[in-house]
Order: sequence, then C-alpha cells, then structure tokens
Amino acid sequence: MDNNIKKILITGGCGFIGSNFIIDQIKNNHILNFDKLTYAANKANLSKYSQNQNYHFVNGDIADYNKLIEVINNFKPESIINFAAESHVDRSIDGPKDFINTNILGTYQLLEASLKYYNTLKTDLKKKFKLLHISTDEVYGSLGQNGTFNEKSPYNPSSPYSASKASSDCLVKAWNRTFGLPTLITHCSNNYGPFQFPEKLIPLMIINCLNNKELPIYGNGKNIRDWLYVEDHCNAINCVLQKGEIGETYNIGGNNEHTNNEIVNTICQILDKKFPSKYASSYKDLIVFVDDRPGHDFRYAIDSSKIRNELNWKSKYTFEEAIQKTIDWYLNNKVWWESILNKKYS
Repeated sequence: MDNNIKKILITGGCGFIGSNFIIDQIKNNHILNFDKLTYAANKANLSKYSQNQNYHFVNGDIADYNKLIEVINNFKPESIINFAAESHVDRSIDGPKDFINTNILGTYQLLEASLKYYNTLKTDLKKKFKLLHISTDEVYGSLGQNGTFNEKSPYNPSSPYSASKASSDCLVKAWNRTFGLPTLITHCSNNYGPFQFPEKLIPLMIINCLNNKELPIYGNGKNIRDWLYVEDHCNAINCVLQKGEIGETYNIGGNNEHTNNEIVNTICQILDKKFPSKYASSYKDLIVFVDDRPGHDFRYAIDSSKIRNELNWKSKYTFEEAIQKTIDWYLNNKVWWESILNKKYS
C-alpha cells in the first residue's frame, strides 16, 4: 500500500452522509466501512466500489464491543469517524429505545474500543490517531427569530433524537478529558443531496411530486432550518480531520436559512419546469398542512465562523445551485429510490 494513503475506519458509511464522504475520500485513502445496515443504510450507495482495493466493508453494530475490537485491531486505522446514528426525529418520538442503544450505548462502546486500541499504539502512531464524532445542531435546541448557535451554546435538546446525540457528545468530550483519547466533534445543520433517505424533507417532497402524492408540511410551515449541501459538509469533515485541534468542537452550517414552506415551494417551482406534472398546473397544488409534530423546534441557525477562520473552510455551493443538483440527482436515479420505497421502507 502507498505510504501516503491513510487508513480511515468509518462507522455508518452506508448511510446518507457516510456514503458521500466515502465516495469523496476513497480515491486517496483506504476505507473500512463498519455498518449495521439498518433501514436507512444502503449498500447500493457504494456498490461500484465493492472491488476497489481501497474499500472494505464489515457488517457490524457499534454497540458490539467485541466486534469493534476485532475490526479495529485488524485494520489498524489512523482515524475513526463516527457517522453511525439513528437520526430521524419522528422515529425517535415513536420509538426512542433504538436511539438510546445506538447513539448513546453505541458511542460508549466505540469510545471504549478506540481507547483500548489507542493505548496499544507507539508514541509516533498515537500522535496521528484521532476519533471524529459527527453530531448535529439539534443538540442546542430551538432558536427564536434571531441569533445563531456557536460552539459555546448550551445544550438544550427537544427530542429523544437530539437528546441521544447530546449525550453521545458529552461522552466523547469526557473520554478526551478524562482518558486522553484524541477526539473531535462536529455539529452540522440540515444536510441534503444525493443518497438521502426518502423520509427526509427534501427527498420526500421531490419523490412525492414525481409520484403525484400529497406534500405534507408540519404546522404552518414556518419552521426555519439552515441547509447544508452534503458535498460541502464532507469537505468540512475532511478539513476538521486534517487540521482540527484535538478536543475541539466545530460547527458546520450552510448559511442558507429557509422555512419549510420556502423549501417545498422551491422544489415545486424547479420541478414545474424540469418535469411538469401531468395532473395539475403546478406541484404546489399537492401541498397540504398536517398537525405539527411534538417538540418541533422553531429555528436552527449555525455560526460557522470558527471553522472558517481557524481552518479556512468555506462552502462551495449556494442553495440555489445545490438544490438544482439534488433534484437532478433524484430525477436521474429513480431506480435507487424506487427500490427503497418498494422493498425497505414503509
């Protein structure tokens, strides 16, 4: 193997963000993808790399300490990136237990296995090793009309999902401060782009338009999110992995705040031009407002000045560019999302 190629162990690499990160990194690094293959994971995302000498897949659960130890000791990674998580707020309301098991207990087992491995490394390898934990802006809770979250903002989670991620963040910080495990944490705003599971807002609305189904919007549709294109997020993760200061947290946002109404209307407008409906004058006719979900945070907004100023990262795409690219991807990859709807998702 080329000595310049780094060995990165990625948990949850068959999910949305993990898949995109692996695709971005596999040309330069040796990747081991450790994934439980839950409902939102999809091996097909990475099927074209199945014979790539830089890619190896292991089916496993981060809550399985013995399997983690085995895989980490055999692969001997320089870095571990933890994407593995249950991540859908609605599902966490319906069934919190899976979120506790994966996001909290799973993170604990990963930290323990990583620490045991780290403590066996020689000094020069210890200096290179790091564990990067991927988190969310939802740990901070809800904002009003003004202000942004920064790395010093207090945690105030609203849902079982965000509470489980806040808990996992605290564990990562504790293993750094108490046991000396070299860790980093990133908090991102709402991602969108290729390979996103169809239950999330943007792919759900695109696919429902194409299937002439209702476009359900919670409450009055005025909830606000900051939107980050997944390619920009992956670039930021790599930036933190390469240049981030151990023990630090970095917030990653797209600086693209939009209400849910604006998101859905934008999708409708673009599809009205690219793929006009056979059944209505506009896809906007499919919009319906439904009962709001419990604990629905009003607004999230990320202050990304730390990663911009300290690590020289900036987003590449505007929302207008990236939403066009995203819609084009779903138009051109109908087989991908139809197979999920037909076989794996209800």
